[in-house]
Amino acid sequence: MQMDKKRDSENKDIEKHILEFANRIRIFVKKLKQTTSNIEDVKKIINASGSIGSNYIQSNNSSNKKDFIEKIKICRKNAEESRFWLSLLDTDWNDEQEIEKKKLINEATGLINVFNSILQR
Repeated sequence: MQMDKKRDSENKDIEKHILEFANRIRIFVKKLKQTTSNIEDVKKIINASGSIGSNYIQSNNSSNKKDFIEKIKICRKNAEESRFWLSLLDTDWNDEQEIEKKKLINEATGLINVFNSILQR
């Protein structure tokens, strides 16, 4: 019973962190210059960052361990894609945007590490 409460709390913390990440992505991309490449890459980063959360929720509602593991692997893949698309975004050498982009890339890496940790349990 105590373990279930701890896991539920941990799941809610991860879910909250994923939601905050996706929201920070959305705030960040609104500030970018609207170049042809940014317009296309923003679509990809919005999709990938949002998919992390939806797949994480699905993983916690899995009916079996195999399904849970597959959903967590998809979460990791979406976090890796988020990191990739972030790295391609053009900040037009704006220092403030470059700093925020690096923070978001580091956060995506942190999420990848979280999912790797979950998969190693």
